Amino acid sequence: MTASFQITRRAALAGVVGVAVSAPMINKGAYAFTAAPGKSYSRRAVDLVASSLVIDMLAPLKITLDENYVAHRLTDAEAAEFRASGITGFHNAYGLGGPDAKAQALEFLAGWQGFAGRNSHVFTLVDTVADLDRAKADKKCAVIMGIQNAEHFERVADVALFRRLGLRCAQLTYNSQNRIGSGSTERVDGGVSDYGAAIIAEMEKQRMLVDVSHCGDKTTLDAIDIAKGPIAITHSNARALVDHPRVKTDAAIKALAAKGGVMGITGVRMFVRTSDPTNVGHMADHIDHVAKLVGVDHVGIGSDADLHGYDDMKPDEYAALKGSYKGSYAFRDKIDIDGFDHPLKTFDLTEELIRRGYSNENIRAVLGGNFRRLLAQVWG
Repeated sequence: MTASFQITRRAALAGVVGVAVSAPMINKGAYAFTAAPGKSYSRRAVDLVASSLVIDMLAPLKITLDENYVAHRLTDAEAAEFRASGITGFHNAYGLGGPDAKAQALEFLAGWQGFAGRNSHVFTLVDTVADLDRAKADKKCAVIMGIQNAEHFERVADVALFRRLGLRCAQLTYNSQNRIGSGSTERVDGGVSDYGAAIIAEMEKQRMLVDVSHCGDKTTLDAIDIAKGPIAITHSNARALVDHPRVKTDAAIKALAAKGGVMGITGVRMFVRTSDPTNVGHMADHIDHVAKLVGVDHVGIGSDADLHGYDDMKPDEYAALKGSYKGSYAFRDKIDIDGFDHPLKTFDLTEELIRRGYSNENIRAVLGGNFRRLLAQVWG
């Protein structure tokens, strides 16, 4: 975590990728990957990931954007893990905020632009959906620049400024109150303010995706209603399945879908289930719920996990992380769900969707097709 960043899950986690990934080996109709010992996947799952434009609408890197890391060039092993993951594009947003939110945001964007440029053999920054398509063809990972808060918009004109600097998605609030609206852990949700309505209008004018993942219930519904076009819940789950303030009501999911929006399902343990076991199957339950509620065209993936998951934190780091959130966040003993804590987790989720009888077309839609459609509508 850089000195100017608040303590958040994104900023608190640090580390480097250390396991080499080799090409998959065919074995009796299944592919086995050396990155995940004991892991093998069906030919159908591997072919589906290979043929899909996979978009993870929240997948922060396990980096701290300090001077040393920004100067870092990925090792061959690190680069191989990104390529083996099957992910075409990922939303890299961190939760930033506080009195120096604008400076934090500028530091974040500058750091990422340098990091992506230094590692252009692996990453490419996204301007339009054509860049996602190009990344797929070039076997690169496309980076969708985002911030999980909007406190850096100190004035309406800042939306256009940050759009020019590469920001393509912004969450209206993090978990607490700001000038725009109320976060999910606020006791009283006042909804979207007049200033917030002006920010939403300007974001739509500038073709920047509006995200309400961490917003409170009323703020979420207000934002969907105020927006003229579709917006996103990039990473959340269904409150019908788990009673947590950070996940979304059926009313919010229905309103989002009615406007043409898409909701990304997350693998954060306490947002998936309240007791063990908590695994990829339980994450897929949330995909099922949204698909049955509003149609499969409105659900995608927003894992909220880095390549290896978050549970490699030291105990003191995890304690500091939990201490930076309100008690209502209800952290459990782990953050990751079982089977979703390694670079090949997209394949595990794909296998689960296959087991549930999803068609190839619908699996491709969930893996990234739905978010690609939304981003094309918003960005042009």
